[in-house]
Amino acid sequence: MTTTAPPPRTVTPTGGGSMWRAILTPDLGMALVVLLIVGMMIVPLPKQVLDLLISANLAAALLILMVSLYTSEPLHFSSFPSLLLLATLFRLGLNVLSTRLVLLNGDAGQVIHAFGTFVVGGNYVVGVVVFLILVVIQFVVITNGAGRVAEVAARFTLDAMPGKQMAIDADMNSGAIDELEARRRRREVEAEAAYYGAMDGASKFVKGDAIAGVIIIVINILGGFIIGVIQRGLAPQEALKVYTILTVGDGLVSQLPALLISTATGILVTRAQSETGLGSDIGGQLLKHPRALFVVSTVLGLLGIAPGMPTLPFLVLAAGTAGAGYLLVRRPAATSAQVEVLTATEPDNLNALLTVDPLELEVGFGLVGLVDGPGSSLLNRITLIRRQIATELGLLMPIVRIHDNAELPPNGYRFQLRGATVGSGEVRADRLLALNPGTVAAPVEGIETTEPAFGLPALWITRSDRDTAELRGYTVVDPTSVVSTHFTETVRTFAHLVLSRQDTKGLLDNLKAEHPAVVDEVVNSPLGVPGVHRVLQNLLREGVSIRDLVTILETLGGYGKVTSDADVLTEFVRQSLGRSLCARYVDEQGQLHALILEAGLQEMIMAGLRNQENHLALELDSLLGTQLIQALAQAMEDVAARGFNPVLVAPSALRLPLRRYLEALPRLAVLSFGEVPQGCTLRNERVVAL
Repeated sequence: MTTTAPPPRTVTPTGGGSMWRAILTPDLGMALVVLLIVGMMIVPLPKQVLDLLISANLAAALLILMVSLYTSEPLHFSSFPSLLLLATLFRLGLNVLSTRLVLLNGDAGQVIHAFGTFVVGGNYVVGVVVFLILVVIQFVVITNGAGRVAEVAARFTLDAMPGKQMAIDADMNSGAIDELEARRRRREVEAEAAYYGAMDGASKFVKGDAIAGVIIIVINILGGFIIGVIQRGLAPQEALKVYTILTVGDGLVSQLPALLISTATGILVTRAQSETGLGSDIGGQLLKHPRALFVVSTVLGLLGIAPGMPTLPFLVLAAGTAGAGYLLVRRPAATSAQVEVLTATEPDNLNALLTVDPLELEVGFGLVGLVDGPGSSLLNRITLIRRQIATELGLLMPIVRIHDNAELPPNGYRFQLRGATVGSGEVRADRLLALNPGTVAAPVEGIETTEPAFGLPALWITRSDRDTAELRGYTVVDPTSVVSTHFTETVRTFAHLVLSRQDTKGLLDNLKAEHPAVVDEVVNSPLGVPGVHRVLQNLLREGVSIRDLVTILETLGGYGKVTSDADVLTEFVRQSLGRSLCARYVDEQGQLHALILEAGLQEMIMAGLRNQENHLALELDSLLGTQLIQALAQAMEDVAARGFNPVLVAPSALRLPLRRYLEALPRLAVLSFGEVPQGCTLRNERVVAL
């Protein structure tokens, strides 16, 4: 028997360089730094090492400050909170090490000695004053302000997280971004919230460091004085001078890097997102208005020729600011020409003209303050409206683009849906809207107007008359509430047009994660996404919520095999959602206060049904139609006057064409008898007859 030996295995020895690269990682270096910081608090080190560590501390503080100046976005320096903790711990370790050397040897190295003698002139009183001033600057001004800004930024960032998450979901559902981009943006939002939360806590390190610096200098002066007088036999004044100068020098070399790092903290927490560094932003914005430089130059020139004022410094500065303003006046012409050439030769700029925003809010220049004012209350209201619409109707509204339009009246605004105006109105930003509920005891002075959302008579009153109007029975609302209410009603009215086919696809994709069988049954059927889209639009057209998408799809999966008519399928879906439909109109006792058509009138309406383009439509004589609408309007008023929601209940075959015929009565809900579930008491409030 012949056997074949296996081929020899080749063993590649692991190189020593690879092993060391695996060991010597940045994480190991950071661990060693932390151990060094803790060790120098315990182990005595010579003064030469202290000089090196103090110099390294100053260099690190300068590096952190420079990086914060050149950082365009705060998240690009996301390690700063942890770095701030390490820098504070390192500085406190240096304080412990220097305190040991000062108290034991009366000498803490050349750096501390230089700061104590050269910087403050060897005068310990001056040194104490300079040290306290640095502490006040850091603690009272920079640290306090940075801590407050970090706290507010963290709070606002956390409050804005739900709105940002919904905006990302809306962009993904509308097809503006894919799932990978949505995940990246979600991680960015989470990282931003974590960063500002960490900065809120990290700012407390700087505050504690300033307090510790004051306590340490007091302890060192008292301890040094006692050691110098009792143990070393120095005269009290000599002991106070020696140890105070050393202690003040120690305090200065620690507070100077602390001041630099606290300045970096303030820069980062007050930094807005930008494509350039802080220097470019400040320079570009301060030098944006040449007229401001000319005004400053004039004031400086007047101060220079004023009696008793030093002439040369003010005149030099006046000439410098005037020259800078002159150069800025000449620069925009060349810049504008360059921009025009770039615009004319850049074909990609035309793509923006082809984009139509799903929802837009345009405001006149007199209402810009409602958007860009303190707190941007209108933006916050629209965020809340998007949540409200999602909760009520199950519709994820797309991002609403808000911008000013010079063509509108100063106090005018309008809503646009894919480029078409669907609502408009006027509000007065400096006044309040007073609505008369009909029980006003006495009128108030104001400008007569009509509330834009519901067409109610109202008055624009001054803000000082608010209390008077409310006491007299008026309902007073601010301009932001007027616009947001009008916007909410407009979205409810045109919700079926807001929902796009891409939005429907996004809803189905989200539901598929938990109910794959239900979604696949409908999507893979002849009905498909287009058929589901038409049914959802029919439901939204009558204000029916599509949140219970599982029930809707289960109904479509069953009846979609029988018919593909969207109107017929919508009626089947409505019957499946009957309990939630009626829940909107029943009272506390579960009673549905209904309007019922008189038998003869019902027969006349049934006779007017016609089949038009594969769907039933109602064709009535103009006189009969007018009488029907008038009778229903009167019945609605009677039922509403008794405090009930008016609902017209009709046979199933008549419900949809009757609802479409009664578009003049958009507030009248029309249900079928098949949509009234068991357990719901149908109370006949009025029989409608001609």
